[in-house]
Amino acid sequence: MLYVHSSPRALCPHVEWAAGRALGEAVNFDWADQPVLKGALRAEYYWEGERGTGAALASALRGWEHLRFEVTEDAGLGTDGGRWLNTPDLGIFYAQTDTAGNIVIAEDRVRYAMEVAGANALDLHRELRLALGQAWDDELEPFRHASDFNSVVWLHKVG
Repeated sequence: MLYVHSSPRALCPHVEWAAGRALGEAVNFDWADQPVLKGALRAEYYWEGERGTGAALASALRGWEHLRFEVTEDAGLGTDGGRWLNTPDLGIFYAQTDTAGNIVIAEDRVRYAMEVAGANALDLHRELRLALGQAWDDELEPFRHASDFNSVVWLHKVG
């Protein structure tokens, strides 16, 4: 799946063109207002492609200012899947996923987190949050839940 969580209206045709180029076919998204960010639009697009198409799609869309998106590539027989998250403030994050869509953290990454943290539990927590892409999930979560059927209620918003 490709989830464009927020895009400025003027960028939408360029997003479609870049996605179509990565997918090897013209695409047209069904754009809707993004209630979390005034003036932004959102879209979801189901795609199919060869292994690695998710990376090509994420690469085609990354780096554009004000664009938030998420690309998922399902795991297949003998291959892992992938998940790419992008926000204007954080840039792009990639994680390997299993057949259930869970993020897989490689043994070397866990060992690195333990080495960096030493005996400090808070440092280990910080390293594991980084490995899981928690900052990206935190930023994208309000955009994921905003739709015509699910309003967003801000409990505290500093303007």
